Amino acid sequence: MPDTETLDLGAIVTAIAAEMQAETERGTVASYIPPLAQVPVGKFGIAVVLADGAVHIGGDADEAFSIQSISKVFALTLALGAVGDQLWSRVGREPSGSAFNSIVQLETEQGIPRNPFINAGAIVVCDVLLGRLQPREAIGQMLRFVRELAGDDDTIGIDGTVARAEQETGFRNIALANYMRAFGNIRGETGLVLGTYFHFCALAMSCRQLAMAGRFLMGGGRVDGHRVITEKRARRINALMMSCGHYDNSGDFAYRIGLPGKSGVGGGILAVAPGIASIAVWSPGLNEAGNSHLGQLALERLVQRTGWSVFEPRG
Repeated sequence: MPDTETLDLGAIVTAIAAEMQAETERGTVASYIPPLAQVPVGKFGIAVVLADGAVHIGGDADEAFSIQSISKVFALTLALGAVGDQLWSRVGREPSGSAFNSIVQLETEQGIPRNPFINAGAIVVCDVLLGRLQPREAIGQMLRFVRELAGDDDTIGIDGTVARAEQETGFRNIALANYMRAFGNIRGETGLVLGTYFHFCALAMSCRQLAMAGRFLMGGGRVDGHRVITEKRARRINALMMSCGHYDNSGDFAYRIGLPGKSGVGGGILAVAPGIASIAVWSPGLNEAGNSHLGQLALERLVQRTGWSVFEPRG
């Protein structure tokens, strides 16, 4: 694996951004959440934050976008901090093999979602957080957490327009929550749980901010010498991102890119090269599985040029 000191990462990131702008196949922007449908498909951003603090950006890396399901990584981290491994009695740790909003497995598996990164699993995570907090408190906790991780107290916020649109159009998520409540796996009032979930998904961040926020997973649970979570927990969250972070496209992502990652239907992807870099890409056009088409292509090229795949021989 090449040493980061021998790589011209600035040139690599600039070249990838230019290549992505030249691509004609860009995927399809999510249309079922109206504000997301209005985002121009031509947008692309990339940010790479190294372990030594160096930052390399390209394209629209400083433009905020709706991170959507990437927020599930931060929500999971908070829930594990609140209840520890008790969480796993209510949420599994296996790939789903189904769409992110599928209801099919819940019937045969007694209302226990396969993992915390599909919608049903993330809704249970929100219910766990609301076991100790009111919705406003949980949303405030999430904002403080990502702002602290990103080192940005001023510009990271929740897009109210997106949150309202999700409330108005999230019929499938409403069905998931009520179905799990029928099995006893949603214990709070479903409207409050869903409202919290929708606000989490409506977090707006730029690639630069998102890559900064992911540093704790790159650094074994530490950021700038401060321990956020244990090294063991960081490793396990990375493992879940590798196996479950891209829904029924997770195996292909691991095959092509070989990094832990989490996608969102806003077109963002947070990826982690443990010990090396935290990476965020954004392009709103999605593939059939709901993951950023250009985002995956950009990460594939980045890994090819850096050797950062976790499956690459080291030493």
